[in-house]
Amino acid sequence: MSGVLVTGGTGKTGSALVRLLRGAGVRTRAASRNPAVANPDAVRFDWNDPTTFGPALDGTDRVFLLPPVESVDPLPLVEPFLHQAQRAGVQRLVMLGSAIVLPNAPGAAELATRVRARPGGVVLRASGFMQNFLRPHPLAEHIHRHGEIRTAAGDGRLGWVDARDIAAGAAALLADLKVDARNDYLITGPHGMSYPQAAQIITARTGRRVRVEPITEEEQAAAYRASGMPAEFAAALAAVERGIREGREDRVSTAVLELTGRPPRTFAEFVADHAYEWSR
Repeated sequence: MSGVLVTGGTGKTGSALVRLLRGAGVRTRAASRNPAVANPDAVRFDWNDPTTFGPALDGTDRVFLLPPVESVDPLPLVEPFLHQAQRAGVQRLVMLGSAIVLPNAPGAAELATRVRARPGGVVLRASGFMQNFLRPHPLAEHIHRHGEIRTAAGDGRLGWVDARDIAAGAAALLADLKVDARNDYLITGPHGMSYPQAAQIITARTGRRVRVEPITEEEQAAAYRASGMPAEFAAALAAVERGIREGREDRVSTAVLELTGRPPRTFAEFVADHAYEWSR
């Protein structure tokens, strides 16, 4: 039988993708490190355990690939999986990449290049996730506890996108192999937005006053480390805010509309859907 393997199947994008594919009648296997025992369509998958790759791929011809998170060099872990997927006859592989290039992380760029080069390989380069404003992300935790956004990005804008829209784009590519696909899509929301603008929207839509507290890049890296992120990844993620501040990440695309037939959600719509998150 053919079907879709969704790695990171219990995450923000993966869980939404699984629901969309199953709702469309597509046989879908949700892969995670701790699958639900009672779910016959859940399978164990661990990037640090290559013995889980084969059983997860068995009987599938399409894959949604979520590389290891919080890694500046995912290629060594993912490369053996790519070889195994090719041997298993996978015809379409859609990888969730990033529109934001982490500093000093050439492995992530090389991984995207290899996926684009393989037959049926597609990279979705997603902008910042609106879900970062939801707990347990450190950004959201600080808003919830202190009513403030601490950032080194200044008034720089980013094309924030809802993970549900990323999932919808991926579903369009994975539900039917007959759908034509490019090998690369920039996935963003409908417009760029700065952290001060996000604070204004949350305040206006929920009544919870949110302010912006400017901090340095070094202070941001320390905060990420304190939240449990590996030091190297925390430093790279904090350095991204410099690029946002300097305007290098203010990009938007029409890819969500192109793939799904509808425009991406605005941040105001996202806040309305999750207003309970910012209550005291």
